[in-house]
Amino acid sequence: MSGADISPSLDPRLLSVLVCPVTKGPLTYDATTNELISAQAKLAFPIRDGIPIMLPEEARHLEG
Repeated sequence: MSGADISPSLDPRLLSVLVCPVTKGPLTYDATTNELISAQAKLAFPIRDGIPIMLPEEARHLEG
């Protein structure tokens, strides 16, 4: 399958309505890692096949 490993860009409208499931705070999109970042919770939520995975147990903990 050609291009199967390339994630589509995140729709800005989707980002405007999504919030962190832990803090209910805002998220930012990191195109480098293809993750949604919650600075308040220090979590990075993965985006797989264009779908944000908003489960805290699937999130990566951020340093700092």
